[in-house]
Amino acid sequence: MGNITTFEDIEAWQRAREMTRDIYRCVRKGHFARDFGLRDQICSAAVSVMSNIAEGFERGGDKEFIQFLSTAKGSCGEVRSQLYVAKDNGYISEVEFSQLTDMAKAISKMIAGLMKYLKRSQLKGSKYS
Repeated sequence: MGNITTFEDIEAWQRAREMTRDIYRCVRKGHFARDFGLRDQICSAAVSVMSNIAEGFERGGDKEFIQFLSTAKGSCGEVRSQLYVAKDNGYISEVEFSQLTDMAKAISKMIAGLMKYLKRSQLKGSKYS
């Protein structure tokens, strides 16, 4: 698992930050920039991934962390679904779609792995005690 002392050390959070940055770049262009509903929703979902990883880590223990990771994983699915809307409306290219969906899938897989690790781990309860 490696030595993780802050949420910034978590690879899934680092990758979610990259995905969020890339999504924000996409939504600034062309028709996507003017589709306020979709633009705001996909940005919100991307930010939710990294925010829930961070918030869950900062909570007291493994059970809360797993709950927040579950929400982050769900937000990865939301991002992927909204990318289909963006692609279907010509807001992003096939290449952008593939890159971003691959990122979201990879992050989701990392989160699932972290959840599995936490469920099996002997680390229980508050990590600050």
